[in-house]
Amino acid sequence: MGAGLSGIGMGIALRRAGIEDFVILERADDIGGTWRDNTYPGVGVDIPVQGYQFSFELNPRWSRLYANGAEVKAYVDHLTDRYGLRAHVRLHTEVVERVWDQSAQVWCLRLGGAGNHFGSEVTARFVVSAIGLFVDPKPVDLPGAAGFAGTILHSARWDRTCDLSGKRVAVVGTGASAVQLVPHIARQASRLEVYQRTPIWVTPKLDLPTPRTLMWLFQRMPRVQAAVRVAAARSVEVLLIDILVNHRRAPFIVHGMERLTRALWYRWQVRDPDTRDRLTPRYGLGCKRAALSNTYLRAFNRPNVELVTDAIERITPGGLRTVDGRERQVDVIVLATGFRTASDPENFRRTPVRGRDGFDLATHYTEHRLHSYEGISIPGLPNHFMMYGPYGWVGGAWHQMVETSSAHIVRVITEARRRGATTVEVRREPTARWTRQMRRRLETSLWATRRCATANSFYYDHHGDVAYVRPTSSRQARRASRTFPLDDYVYTT
Repeated sequence: MGAGLSGIGMGIALRRAGIEDFVILERADDIGGTWRDNTYPGVGVDIPVQGYQFSFELNPRWSRLYANGAEVKAYVDHLTDRYGLRAHVRLHTEVVERVWDQSAQVWCLRLGGAGNHFGSEVTARFVVSAIGLFVDPKPVDLPGAAGFAGTILHSARWDRTCDLSGKRVAVVGTGASAVQLVPHIARQASRLEVYQRTPIWVTPKLDLPTPRTLMWLFQRMPRVQAAVRVAAARSVEVLLIDILVNHRRAPFIVHGMERLTRALWYRWQVRDPDTRDRLTPRYGLGCKRAALSNTYLRAFNRPNVELVTDAIERITPGGLRTVDGRERQVDVIVLATGFRTASDPENFRRTPVRGRDGFDLATHYTEHRLHSYEGISIPGLPNHFMMYGPYGWVGGAWHQMVETSSAHIVRVITEARRRGATTVEVRREPTARWTRQMRRRLETSLWATRRCATANSFYYDHHGDVAYVRPTSSRQARRASRTFPLDDYVYTT
């Protein structure tokens, strides 16, 4: 389910294992996932792109250290063609319900989407959910939106035909997407207002073009690029795992980075002391995913840009009114208000997942703290795997997680076929044991401190747990995917 990087990576892993009887169902009209949907001005990767690629398919011709979205989309297209996956992909096919049929020991998938190839239903022995971390844009929760006389855009549903030149524009939200698009809009709009609820840490971005000599070297000596890839991915993992997860061992590292960022970078970037103060977070650096930009903070030095920190009361026909009673007239509202993440129960109320003995995923996620086995399997869902489940984020790059998860899943499916099993389901005890280990490791993290209380971070789920990240190194996760006890699953025929 899903033809983004996760689904394409899973398809490659299946083909490399000699498994050809599979289909990739994609609700949209093209592959690419995040990189298909997000085409707003300035979109691009937020980690060094050399680490943002599969170990088995390196691209020697990335144009910059931080590639733009179009380049990453082209990389996904290349993967799909290179590994012969086009024939396995079915577009315009959304899975709107998953129901486990115990008697037939298959999943019945109810389908929607005009033009899907299967009609209303298809059955599958195994299901792999590759829906990604950010599933759907959060709906507009501001009253009056339907009556707005201008244009409303969402960062993940960008309309390239909408010309912002000379327009009065409001951007609602200051997350990673807003950090990338605000500087571009500021140069086009006659006036730009940025509505901020929670400020975001913004750090310098060393974004350099890739020298042609380096491209030449990567093409002729792929082992050099492989080493660069490992180093780039490791640089992100150092911050996320070594420093943030193990925060209690050396809290002075984060505190020092914070003080330097506040005292030097923010002071250098933003001239007005009041605006600078409102842009500076009060929570710890790392409590939510920081953004990298050399232009976002400086955009607030422009005379046509205003930072608004009063809460929005409602959208009016002509603009936005804040709780202080002031109404600002705008022509276009850009929503950069985030997404429903993969563990949000609302995703599975809209598209239900019903497993064995009445198990309902939306109810389960609502009533119980999130748990999983290796971030991939949950008891009650036979023959069902997640490319990104609770405590599933591996290392610093999405591709590392995809390679680790797909290796785990292929091992289980291969073992089930070897045993002649028609059903395989993870046991409860190993699931509980593994989840306890993850929670215990996170007790030493920055996220377990009070310094994150005001962060409003998607790292925390609706139960208040940080079930977003796997608190191990990518090397440990990779080893576990190859060595976990196969008997942690039950195989039946």
